Amino acid sequence: MTLIAILFPFLSFILRGKIIIGIVCLILQVTLLGWIPAAIWAVISLQNERADRRNEKLIRAMKNR
Repeated sequence: MTLIAILFPFLSFILRGKIIIGIVCLILQVTLLGWIPAAIWAVISLQNERADRRNEKLIRAMKNR
């Protein structure tokens, strides 16, 4: 998924169900200069989502103790 976020940033958002953000990212990505910020945005967003899922899993595990 990280490779998709780098090569096709808008697709990374769309595959995760964030359609409107994906369209905004596509508009940014249309220009060659906008591709780099769009890719960075997609990768950071993906990493944040993974961290959120990991934290939720840890919180659930601690509550079940």
